[in-house]
Amino acid sequence: MEERKHERYVNPYTDFGFKKLFGTEPNKELLISLLNALFDHSAQQSPDEPRQVVKDLHYLPTEKMEAYGERRAVFDVYCEGENGERFIVEMQKASQDFFKDRSVFYSAFPIIEQGKVGSDWDFHLNNVYTVGILNFVFPENEYGKDCFHHEVKLMDVEDKHVFYDKLTYVYLEMPKFSKTEDELVSMYDKWLFVLKNLTRLMERPAALQERVFTRFFEQAEIARFTPDESRIYEESLKQYRDLRNVVSSAERRGREEGIEETNRKNARKMKAKGFATEDIAEITGLTAEEIDRL
Repeated sequence: MEERKHERYVNPYTDFGFKKLFGTEPNKELLISLLNALFDHSAQQSPDEPRQVVKDLHYLPTEKMEAYGERRAVFDVYCEGENGERFIVEMQKASQDFFKDRSVFYSAFPIIEQGKVGSDWDFHLNNVYTVGILNFVFPENEYGKDCFHHEVKLMDVEDKHVFYDKLTYVYLEMPKFSKTEDELVSMYDKWLFVLKNLTRLMERPAALQERVFTRFFEQAEIARFTPDESRIYEESLKQYRDLRNVVSSAERRGREEGIEETNRKNARKMKAKGFATEDIAEITGLTAEEIDRL
């Protein structure tokens, strides 16, 4: 409790925080507003494609079992639109191996469950949308530093047209979003800003005057939590911080090991060219014993 005594609003990157804000029936309007902002932005980037509009949602069970075996998927938020569309909305706290594989695997469940028993089913499927709000960037600099919104569909690689438009993935690399309050224009900007900066805010920004944000900040205020909600949030916050510490430690070790390997390679080259051990040690930081073993 002590280290977050000055925080007024819930951390949306915690399991509890994200599900309280977007995964409960009383806060359905928040999720609808967020999804419409994302789809409106996507439509602006691809004006030839029809814009998806979410008018109402019905929350579905978030745990899905595979038809065969014990494999399961547990979604952060899973819901159905009024026309049968399925929406998976996930807050991804940290990068992980095979993230894309996991995302595709999860999207298979809403597809499979649409299958109907009987010979008269014609395989018609409703749209499936996966939205990933990522608290990390894709590895290997896959996208440029200013490119953080990605909409992915099945595409013909030769002529670049969308081959199948009923399966859509929207990913947001949140660390790349850098707009300030003065730069917020669209609802898309405002939602990304508040998701990224919520824990640092001490009051509702003047730029966020829409009615939906009145509800959002009321629900996000920690002082309004019930005792049970406060307890669950504390546990969720601890898990989030533990995870971030593990990730930071692994990244730090990776950087250190990378630097050490670079120094060893340079030392080998210098040694092969006849540099004195003292000079190699001074430039690379390796000890004389380490250099002798190269």
